[in-house]
Amino acid sequence: MPNEERHAANFIEEFIEEDLKSGRFDYVRTRFPPEPNGFLHIGHAKALCIDFGIAEKYNARCNLRFDDTNPTKEETAFVEGIQRDIEWLGYHWSELHFASDFFEKLYEIACDLIRKGVAYVDDQSPEEMRKNRGTLTQPGVNSPYRDRSVEENLDLFQRMRAGEFPDGARVLRAKIDMASPNVLMRDPTLYRILRCHHHRTGDDWCIYPMYDFQHPLQDALEGITHSLCSLEYEIHRPLYDWVVRQAGFSHPPRQIEFARLNITRTVMSKRYLRRFVEEGVVSGWDDPRMPTLVAMRRRGYPASAVKDFMSRVGVSKADSTVDGALLEHCVREALGEIAPRAMAILNPIPVTFSNWDAEKVDLLEVENHPDHPEMGTHTVRFGKRIFIDREDFMEDPPKKFFRLAPGREVRLKGAYIIRCDEVVKNAEGEIVEILCTVDLDSRSGSEGANRKIKGKTLHWLNVEDAKPCEFRLYEPILNEDTPEQEEEDELQEETEEKSSPSFMDKINPNSLTVVRGLCEPLVAEAKEGDVFQFLRVGYFCKDRDSSEELPVYNRTVALKDAWAKEKGK
Repeated sequence: MPNEERHAANFIEEFIEEDLKSGRFDYVRTRFPPEPNGFLHIGHAKALCIDFGIAEKYNARCNLRFDDTNPTKEETAFVEGIQRDIEWLGYHWSELHFASDFFEKLYEIACDLIRKGVAYVDDQSPEEMRKNRGTLTQPGVNSPYRDRSVEENLDLFQRMRAGEFPDGARVLRAKIDMASPNVLMRDPTLYRILRCHHHRTGDDWCIYPMYDFQHPLQDALEGITHSLCSLEYEIHRPLYDWVVRQAGFSHPPRQIEFARLNITRTVMSKRYLRRFVEEGVVSGWDDPRMPTLVAMRRRGYPASAVKDFMSRVGVSKADSTVDGALLEHCVREALGEIAPRAMAILNPIPVTFSNWDAEKVDLLEVENHPDHPEMGTHTVRFGKRIFIDREDFMEDPPKKFFRLAPGREVRLKGAYIIRCDEVVKNAEGEIVEILCTVDLDSRSGSEGANRKIKGKTLHWLNVEDAKPCEFRLYEPILNEDTPEQEEEDELQEETEEKSSPSFMDKINPNSLTVVRGLCEPLVAEAKEGDVFQFLRVGYFCKDRDSSEELPVYNRTVALKDAWAKEKGK
């Protein structure tokens, strides 16, 4: 695409335009580099959409690279799941790479750095290195092993690879500046000894490169021009540039940082999501309460809604928190156009019509979508007994209650106007049945259907046709008053596990409610993944836990749109 046809819409694109104009690069290539230690969540989707979106805008290439340098938590299942997530969003990578494919090359570069005198093997313990690193106000202290000869360092590093030393006994460090105001530049670790079976290389390696060493080199080796990452990596940029420069690359990539995505009442830390799974808070990474893309897909979120949400959030340099209601609004807008309408009742109560013959059945045609007649209709049967939702009836209603009550009329969707005559109660005084009269001249589509009444239009099910159904209703997994989470630092996960026990106390105990109700036959017979708008209830997606005897539906999103109401839409 010629430069004059491109219009920069955010600061990332402005940087790219500047680099193309100055001749720093004559092409654009990006990459999406997840670590396969979990499934992608909605926060990763922002980076994914930026990386692939930039490539699309500039008619460029975007590689998919798995930064698999920490085998303790990485699995092939995560690799395959991440690929499915990217394809679900409609993106396609140009090349597929794994950091593990480059282990030999990275090792050779590390040896070259030793020969140049800018890397050394350190025998200090992790505790000693932390102590000698200094603080933000005090410089660090040089390691006593910092001035080893090149020959000794090469010998020790080769023996590290050969497996002669135990885990943690030695590391390879960069020789930069222990007095640097940027603590990350104080002789950072490049390699550590770690005996752990790798999901791709098996037991071939017992030393693994650190992220800050592998990642910039892999960018350079793949010919990436713009390394796009979230804002917490800004402080790592000097180290990124140092590694690429010391390795001798003449056209180093340009790292550009953007604000990460934060959403109200949403966990954005893989470390905590992993705890949810491992401690049984959720049923797995695809539990519909999780913010993972695989969970959103199972819950019924359309890929188009996720991409629409990312477009609305935009790209910025400043961290902020987005109202989760905006994501639900995008989902609701997308499903509103494509989801067929059907009827389901979560809390049924029977209604019997005194003026309807027991053997009489009326066949009614109900539209599948009010705005899309091309989606057709489906047939529902109307007989002497139906179900309505218990919430649609009150024996002693307040003034503004416009649903069914004694002496009041309501319209049934696609059927008739009915009037409540009396109720039947059990020994405990609970209403167990409603007795009504049908206005036989008010059939939907007839002239009598135009009669004006104050009551609302209710959804309903014919008793003889209603099928049992399980409905799973979801709320955010965190309580409303949960304070802002600490930022996740993927780099820190390589060396230590940070988890606050108190965080688990902030879980919303009502994040999942399971309800047994009823649905139409066509709902029961739908296939896994089918989405419906259950009239006056919400959008629901058929779950894989369904059986022939009991279909299971996840509520994707309720009908009430808090975000649109707040914005005056």
